[in-house]
Amino acid sequence: MKTIIKKYLIVAFIFGTYISYAIENSKIFNTVPVKSVKVEFKSVKKGHTLTLKDESATTIYKEEIQNSGDYSRLFDFTDFKDGLYTTELEKDFEIIIKKLSINNGLVTYIDEETTKIFKPSIRLEGDLLLISKITFNKKPLQIMLYYENMKIHSEKVDGENLVNRVYKLSNTEKGAYKVVIASDNRNYVKHFRI
Repeated sequence: MKTIIKKYLIVAFIFGTYISYAIENSKIFNTVPVKSVKVEFKSVKKGHTLTLKDESATTIYKEEIQNSGDYSRLFDFTDFKDGLYTTELEKDFEIIIKKLSINNGLVTYIDEETTKIFKPSIRLEGDLLLISKITFNKKPLQIMLYYENMKIHSEKVDGENLVNRVYKLSNTEKGAYKVVIASDNRNYVKHFRI
C-alpha cells in the first residue's frame, strides 16, 4: 500500500514539474503553424488603428478599427519571409506593440517583447502651448516648433520620466503653427492656427 502511494506521489510530482515547466516556458513564446494567426486586443475603440510592420518598419497592413470592444483579426503569414514583425495598436494616448517572428514556417509570438509607448499630449490654451509626454525608459525626445514652416524653437529633452513643457506664443504672430515631437523612433505632429 505504501509503495503504491509512493509511486503515485512520484508520478504526480514529475507530472507537476513538467506542467510547471511548460506553463513557465509558454509565457515567453507561443509558436503556431504559419498558415494563419489571430491577433487580438482587448478594449479597443472605434477610430483606433491596427498596423502590421516588417523589421524595416515598412507598413504591410493598416486598418482603422470600426467597432469598440474586443478586436481580433486573422492574418495569413504563408507568403511572408522569415524575420521579425510587429503588430501595433495605436490608441488615443498609447501604442501597444506586439512582436512576432517567422522562422522556417513557424510564427512565434514573443510575449516578453510586448511594449507600450505613451504618445505625447499637445494642447493649446489661448496663447499657451502645453506639451506632456511620459517616457518611462528615459529616452531622449526632440521638440520642434514651426511658424509658417520656419523652425522657431527646438529643444532636446533627455533623462526625464515625465516631460512637461509650456510655451507662450506671441499674440501678434497670427498664422499656421506646427509642433513635431520626435521620440521612440516616431514623429508626432500637430498643426494649429492662432
